[in-house]
This record gives sequence, C-alpha cells and structure tokens, in this order.
Amino acid sequence: MMPLALILQSAELPALTQPTIVAVALAYFAIVAAIGVWASRRTRTARDFFVAGGGIGLWALAISAMAATVSGFVFIGGPGLVYLLGVGAIYIMLPASITSSMGAWVLAKRMRLLAEVRGLITVPDAIGARYRSPFAQGLAAAAMLVAIVGYMATNVLALGLVIDAVFGIGLTWGIWLGMGVTLAYSAAGGIVAGIYTDLFQGALMAVVSVLVFVFALKAGGGMTGISESILAVDARYLGPWGTMSPLAALSFFFVFGMGSLGQPHVTHKFYMLRDPRRLKWYPLLMTATLMMSMLLYFGVGIVMRALAARGAIEPLARPDLATPSFLLHYTPVFLAALVFSGVAAAIMSTVNSFMNVGAAAITHDLPVAFGRKVRNELFWGRVSTIAISVLAAALAQLSGTLVAFLGIFGFGLFASTLVPALAIGLNWEGATREGAIASIATGLVTTLVFESLAYFKLYNFPVGVTISGLSLVLSFLAFFAVSWLTRRGEGAEIDPDVRLVMEA
Repeated sequence: MMPLALILQSAELPALTQPTIVAVALAYFAIVAAIGVWASRRTRTARDFFVAGGGIGLWALAISAMAATVSGFVFIGGPGLVYLLGVGAIYIMLPASITSSMGAWVLAKRMRLLAEVRGLITVPDAIGARYRSPFAQGLAAAAMLVAIVGYMATNVLALGLVIDAVFGIGLTWGIWLGMGVTLAYSAAGGIVAGIYTDLFQGALMAVVSVLVFVFALKAGGGMTGISESILAVDARYLGPWGTMSPLAALSFFFVFGMGSLGQPHVTHKFYMLRDPRRLKWYPLLMTATLMMSMLLYFGVGIVMRALAARGAIEPLARPDLATPSFLLHYTPVFLAALVFSGVAAAIMSTVNSFMNVGAAAITHDLPVAFGRKVRNELFWGRVSTIAISVLAAALAQLSGTLVAFLGIFGFGLFASTLVPALAIGLNWEGATREGAIASIATGLVTTLVFESLAYFKLYNFPVGVTISGLSLVLSFLAFFAVSWLTRRGEGAEIDPDVRLVMEA
C-alpha cells in the first residue's frame, strides 16, 4: 500500500509518551521478539527462510496478506486522506476486495503449483520459469530492488517518527531502534517470523479498527450527525468523487486495483500456502479482514472532518494528525495505546516482507540471471537482509522530499514491471519472452523518468493523471504489442510442466 511516510514526511507526531502507551509498546516489542526467537528455530534452510517451507495455513496466509496490504497506512495515512479528500479516498481501498479475489484466481494457485513442480522461492522465479528466460528474471529482480529500497526507506522513516512519538528518543534513534528490532527477528527467523508477526498484528488491527469505529460514531453523533455536519459546509466532500476529480478517483481505482496484483511482498506469500485446495476461502477471509480494518480508515477521517465542520475542534494543521488527535481525545488511553503500537508493528511487518523479498532478489534471482548459483543461500540471505536494511535506514535519515521521492514510485514500479509479465503471463499462453522483457523495461524506464522529472519540477502531468497509471498502461501496451509481434518466435514456447500448471 501507499507508503505511510508520503503522508507523514518529516513532520512530527504529537508526543505520546504516556505510561500506558509506552507500556503497551514495550509489550508489542516483547511479543515480536518472542516470535522471532521461535521462528529462528524453525528456519534451517533457504526454503524456510524465503517461503516458510511452504507450510503456512490459509488463515495465517490471508491475515498476513491483509496486514502486508494495508500496513501502517490504514492507521495514519488513510484517515488523513479521508479527512482531506472525502469519499474519493475510498477509491484507493475499494479495489482491495476485488484484487484479493483476482489474486486467488489468477496468481495464487499457479504460483503455488509452480513452486511444487519447480521448487521456486521468489516472484522473479515465476517469471523466469514462465518465459524460459534468466534475463527476464534478473530484470524483474533489478526493478524490484530499486522499488524495495525506496519503499523501505519511507516505511523506516515513518517507523522512526512513531517510535520517537511514543518514547521521545529523537528521530534518528527512532529510525535505528525500529530497524534494529525488525532486522533482529527478520535475519533470524526470515519470512516465518514475518508471517506470524503479520498474523498477530493483522488480527489485532482488525479488532482494534472495529472498536475505534464505534467510538468514532459516538463522537460524531452517528452517521446522520456526521453527514449533516459535513453537508452544511461542503456537500462535495460526501459526493461520489469526494473533493477529487472523477479522473483522479478512477485513476486511483485502476492503479490500486490492477497494481495490487504486482506487489511482491503480497504475491510472494502465495508460495507458502500448505494446501492450495483451500484457496476458495481466501477471497472471503481477505475481504472480511480488510473490511474490518477499513472501518478505522474511513471512520476516523470522516468524523474528524465532521467535528471540524461543526466547530467542535480546530481544523487540523496536517491531515496526518487525524488519527493521533482523535485517539488522544475521544478514546480510552488503552485503546489509543493499542493503535499507536499497532502502527509500529504494522510498519515493521511490511519492512520485514520487503527485507525478505529484497534479500531473495540479491541472493537468488540476480545470480540466476548471470548463470551462477550462490552456495549457502540461507547464510547469504541473512547477510543481504542486513545490507538492505542498513541502506534503507541510512536513506531514511535524509527524511523530507528525497525519501518521499524514493517511495512515491515504489507502488507504481512494482505494478508496471510485474503485473503484465506475471499476472497476465501466467494466464495467457500468447505471452512471449520478448513481450515480458519489453513490459518490464517499459515500466521501469517510464516510472523512473517521469517521477524524476516531477521531482525536479521539470514536468507535471495534468490534474488527475498519475505517473503510476501511465506506467501501468504503457507496460500493458508494450506487453501485448511485442507479444503479438513475436508470437511465432522461440520466445513464445512454454515448457510442458509450466503449461500444465497454467491449464490447471
């Protein structure tokens, strides 16, 4: 999901150093540490480290995928966007339930079966197997690494801001403390630690979101009171597009609907499912937990706008203050403590997923692209995890606009480089090696070029047109056009076992 630091940036959160909040945060860290110790004892091979040995149950998979999808964004960034954009902000999360069903139907089963017949452990592995191309696998891994480092930097910055707000230790110490704790359990327990941390954090996120929504309704006088207060000052806010243009809202829907199929920290988890026959229940579980979590996302943002409209509070200086301000003034301190600690835990779980995917790209995918195999992938996977983490934490120190720039193109880069080659390619026999390479390269170049131009203020798209949307569309066009042009070449061939998986 959209990096939390795109909303937080380098601004500080209100001081949260209350005894109850500090105590709950320490309890969170203790639970995470215990999960890491337990997971390290189950991590003996590279397959354990990267895909949990393929032994994760459906409930754990669905809840951990939900937690990785929404992360800390649902707590802070999401309510801030609802406060700012109104109903239009829902178009970011509205596709989530659709995407969870699409993920189960077009990706999960095929990726899990490919893992069974080929022993695959990474997302680029699937691309390499589908197109019989180590180069396509390596190119996908390189594009992922560019996005992963930037995405991690924004999340680590956000984590540092939250830890500083809770413990009052300063942003720098917050960044390195948060990264240190996350790195400790990630390097030791690999994705096993990440999955079960996600499971704990995701289940608590869903329950806490429901409780916060109840307090939001109470504070706003129910949905009738909230609606009347907002309509009296800004009827457009509750309109079908909110304060956005229809083009912008639909662009959000397209990018986050289709783009979610290419988020490697989520799709990578499909390799881990113990029994693919139970996938029929995945969309229901994923959608139900997402809907529960979205109650906080929507409820806090809209009630704070209603309270400001009726003069009960001063308009917020920054949208990201919506959740902290509401929790500190309208909920019991223990519930506020759970949410604030949940923010940190949510970000940590997402960072863990990116650590694992990035380490796999370095240790496994890039060597494959050069025709080499790393010996002792478990050891070097842990070393790569440390290297990526230190780099991301160092970049997070820069704070401000550069870190935001690094994170902005993350989601779009994942989407434009992976969705056509992976999600379409595993379901369409007409896709070719050249088409996959063209789509990955197009997504990578388009995103980096136009995001760089926008960052240096050399070019800006019209209002409502997003670079992520443009990159995804161009990537699709390149994929289909080049595949059609090369449909009779060697690159159109599919290995028999891969074809059987695609037909399953």
